[in-house]
Amino acid sequence: MIFAVWAPFLVPFLAAPAARKLADALHPRAAAWVLTTTTVALAAASTVSLGLLAVAGLLRIPLVAALGHLSLPWLSHASPAAELLAGPAAAALLAAVALALRTAHLQVRELRRARAAVAGSAIEDAPPTRAARLPLRVQLRRALRELVALDDHPLAVLDDDRADAYALPGRPGRIVVTAGMLRALPAPERAALLAHERAHLTCRHHLFLAAAAYAAVIHPALRQLRAPLGFHLERWADECAARAVGDRAVTARAVGRAALAAARAPRPARPFLAPAAAAGPVPRRVAALLSPHPGTGGRRRAAAALALAACLAVTATATLDATTDLHRSVETAQASAEHATHS
Repeated sequence: MIFAVWAPFLVPFLAAPAARKLADALHPRAAAWVLTTTTVALAAASTVSLGLLAVAGLLRIPLVAALGHLSLPWLSHASPAAELLAGPAAAALLAAVALALRTAHLQVRELRRARAAVAGSAIEDAPPTRAARLPLRVQLRRALRELVALDDHPLAVLDDDRADAYALPGRPGRIVVTAGMLRALPAPERAALLAHERAHLTCRHHLFLAAAAYAAVIHPALRQLRAPLGFHLERWADECAARAVGDRAVTARAVGRAALAAARAPRPARPFLAPAAAAGPVPRRVAALLSPHPGTGGRRRAAAALALAACLAVTATATLDATTDLHRSVETAQASAEHATHS
């Protein structure tokens, strides 16, 4: 078990670059799924391996061995290194769990603050005396008409001259856009922007981002997949927006113009789980929208897919082998203890 259990800790350093190369050669939706599945699978395998090492050491505690009817001499002879590795493994497992819980707490707190801020400053929620002096009612109604089926994701327009737009998950999820962003875009590009943010909520992209955040705190090698995942989620939303408005060029202009407008006067940082149309490497996104059928590099994609599949297969096999080995050790230790008792 000691040898097999190391694979889930080492393989991610090879699997992460392979996943990035494969994602670059796939459609954005497929790329996002590949990256997320890879991070979750590798993080889960690492967690299981830490748990196996901790349990192997826990079984060597006299009280635990007595309760499980295990032979301590046999366990110590079968795997003497397990006692040395159990302590660090248990500490690492507790640290990973604590960091994951802390990440979840911070994400929930950020979302609650953002939703409270939006509820308090959205124009449609403002008193009539305040809303009457804002020249955005017409723009708001026009934006609602431009985006089809918006009822499932309410639109919140903030009274802020700084340009910003993002998808705020929750129940219900809300599309948040500022007055400055509405003024910065003409009607067709505004429709593309709103369709982009709606795609983030409809496709539940915040769950992809959350999974990547938890995986990154479990294994450091998986941190390098967070930025590529964010890029491919934005590209996924770009493609959805292009289909919604029926014009890739308009969508490309909306992305570029929104990024330029947001860069002039940045707003405070939004929650990590609230993706925005102006985020990420905008020039790459615009280039991809203007080149709807770029070369995907069939050989490179096949090589990356083969390498990633091999990494995941090795990780799964090693984790299963380590689990089976621990189970057999427990059974053998129990048999040895029973034999010693009868002798």
